[in-house]
Amino acid sequence: MAIVIDLGGRSLAVQAAGTPEAVSGGVILPPGRVAVLHGQGDTEFYRHGWNSWSPTGWRTLSSPPLCISDPRRRQTADDTVWHDERRHHSSAVAALDLRDGTVLLLGSLGLGNPRLTADQDTLVGWYESGAAPWFLAAGPETEVFSRYAELLAKHLGGRRNPPTTRTVWCSWYSYYEDIDEAGLLAELPAVAELPFEVFQVDDGWEEVVGDWEANAKFPSGMAHLAERVTAAGLAPGLWLAPFIALPRSRTVRERPELFLRDRQGGLAVTGYNWDTGYHSLDLTLPEAQDHLRSIIARVVGWGYRYLKLDFVYAAAAAAERAHDIGREEVYRDALALIRETAGEDVYLLGSGALPLPSLGLLDGIRIGPDVGPFWSHYGLDDPSDAAARNAVAVSAGRLWLDNLYDIDPDVAIFRTQRSLLTDDQRRILADLATACRFRAVSDPPSWLSDAERAQLTAFLTADPDIRWLGRNRVSLDGRRIDFPVDLPQG
Repeated sequence: MAIVIDLGGRSLAVQAAGTPEAVSGGVILPPGRVAVLHGQGDTEFYRHGWNSWSPTGWRTLSSPPLCISDPRRRQTADDTVWHDERRHHSSAVAALDLRDGTVLLLGSLGLGNPRLTADQDTLVGWYESGAAPWFLAAGPETEVFSRYAELLAKHLGGRRNPPTTRTVWCSWYSYYEDIDEAGLLAELPAVAELPFEVFQVDDGWEEVVGDWEANAKFPSGMAHLAERVTAAGLAPGLWLAPFIALPRSRTVRERPELFLRDRQGGLAVTGYNWDTGYHSLDLTLPEAQDHLRSIIARVVGWGYRYLKLDFVYAAAAAAERAHDIGREEVYRDALALIRETAGEDVYLLGSGALPLPSLGLLDGIRIGPDVGPFWSHYGLDDPSDAAARNAVAVSAGRLWLDNLYDIDPDVAIFRTQRSLLTDDQRRILADLATACRFRAVSDPPSWLSDAERAQLTAFLTADPDIRWLGRNRVSLDGRRIDFPVDLPQG
């Protein structure tokens, strides 16, 4: 039905499936397709990415859409089903600049892979599967996004824990896969002297992605390492990607029936990393659910109280499933299984995660691409690529999620050793992490000068007054920070 809605002193023509319900800050539109005649012409459009790494930010409608052109990278870092290099698309929520200091927001309040698109006349929203209500609002940007977050918490679930500052040491951005038991234990005492809460072991400990047992570099086993970390006064953390497996893994070779299929009946390739395509569990299958349950029970049984769950979008990857269940519903059910198996006291951080379906199940969520010890990659023009510039730009566009999760913008870097970042670039990363209250670092203390170590300590212990001022801007103890958001075209 076609209706006229008054929002923030302006009238908008809206096509919706039924009568809107007035709520504080806007209206709730019934499930179904929604079209809004916005009348703003060539204004700025807010694009929200599908998973943690997907491009997110504002673009003028006449400019090329913010997307990932490389199809292999897109299969990992965005939704391949709705990719369109000619039209501006968004996942779950979109907004338009109304040119008077306010924005128009249309956001989903449920599951079903909600999608939105906009041109210079209309803003449209629909669902890939099922249907849920929409929130439509106009007003100051911070108020509108904050109200949307409140409604998401009501409809899907909110924070599991009160807001606090997380401090994590992670092995990845210094050692990458080149880790072993001896080296991490040698690093542990110096890390424990600093005000960290978590000592997190990243990729490189497992036999192979998909086979989640300790490899030969960890001869005493992962339970022994967790015991040593606990004895040092830190919470043991562990990286794993429980929904995926490499083709050479024992799990794929011995149990191929657990994995998603392509249209020809073969194993579906659901993303690319480690110089290969990889496969994803079909989590509509009870056998795959049992397999996932055994993975989580094993690592929690070893003593790990902080799990960095990576590549989790893969539960919702576009492929053929044994049972006809919506992709986001499968994803949410898989996270619920992990939460139930891990227990309420294990901290779950999702990376490559879908923001809305993760609500109420994950404690924290990565909100941007990986940081690297360099600002940008001269050889690539990919807004989801691992680079500090991309991590800052995408994360700055998702600060409103702070009302729903611990938001992780990825690591800050203080070392000058093995880093190409300038002083200003390192300061931007530290300010972003401070604004997010999620302070992760990979710098080995042995790589730091005395001055750098002092900077790191001050960063981990700072407790500034934090305020979100609006688009890509925050205040830290009254110091205004405008984060750079010059993402590449894609």
